Amino acid sequence: MPNEKSCGAVVFTKDNGKREYVIVHGHYLDTCCLPGGHVEPGETEEQTALREVREETGLEVTLIDGFRCVKEHYLVREGRPNDKKTIVYFLAEYSGQTPKTQDPKEVKELLLMDYEAAMECFKFDNFKTTLAAAEKFLNEHNM
Repeated sequence: MPNEKSCGAVVFTKDNGKREYVIVHGHYLDTCCLPGGHVEPGETEEQTALREVREETGLEVTLIDGFRCVKEHYLVREGRPNDKKTIVYFLAEYSGQTPKTQDPKEVKELLLMDYEAAMECFKFDNFKTTLAAAEKFLNEHNM
């Protein structure tokens, strides 16, 4: 069974004390998701997450220590029901920058949303549970 691995991040900033998340509205399946993508040879998980965030959003982010969320699913929608994909999400913060779509063929638009709006925009549970875990972590650590 071939496996795939991707890494990404729940990216946030604070605006007037209010937390906002960067949500990627992608062309694939016309859905909202978190920034991330495939691990390149020789990259660590963290390097992949930082590169993918930069490639999709143009942001230079700082990873927050202590948060790592792993999701796995089979690639049934892609016609590969026996292939498993592992996605590792980190938590990342930025400030003083504006998210900007880097590849309009891949990313339709970037959205800044509060927690409730972001939860509403996701179709797939893996994004919802990842964002919920990040929100809980941030609240528990008063960030």
